[in-house]
Amino acid sequence: MKTDVIIVSSRGSQIGKALEQAEKVAAYKGLSPRNALHLRLLTEEMMGMVRSITGETEGQFWIEDQEDVYQLHLLVKTRMNLEKRDQLLAASASGKNEAARGLMGRLRDFFDQGADVSGLPLYHSNTMGEYTSSTLNWEWSMMEYQNALRSRVSQDESAREMWDELEKSVVTHVADDVKVSIRGQQTEMIIVKKLA
Repeated sequence: MKTDVIIVSSRGSQIGKALEQAEKVAAYKGLSPRNALHLRLLTEEMMGMVRSITGETEGQFWIEDQEDVYQLHLLVKTRMNLEKRDQLLAASASGKNEAARGLMGRLRDFFDQGADVSGLPLYHSNTMGEYTSSTLNWEWSMMEYQNALRSRVSQDESAREMWDELEKSVVTHVADDVKVSIRGQQTEMIIVKKLA
């Protein structure tokens, strides 16, 4: 099943409808109160990310489920290319987006800025190998990120800090996986949770 697509914006438009949609899905599917709460929490986290994105951003939100695996989708058209982002970051003293803290902050950065793959934190898989600003094709998975961090935590201070950020995230404790993919000018986040 796939729900209707709701247009949500960083200005808060339709975010309430997205939360209502999660509740309707839970009721329609007869989810237990605990599973309904998990679906709602994950939707709230995703909508919180949308709410905190700067600028005039709109995205499409919907929920899909198949065999008790629920996927919450957020699809956003990227507003700027890598060259423009590099120019903006060059104006920063550190050359980095200082607002990207914590798991959701880093994920929000992909949507907000158009994802500079060369500056990604530690562990990522660039599915295309080479990329240009016009043909960016990239994927990231929270599960892969967790596994990569876990193997480096004992010897890498940066990995320890990222692990701490991961441990503080509601999404990390509730979701089974979070996937982010960038295809050209579109960035999509999918939160995956098995609710049986």
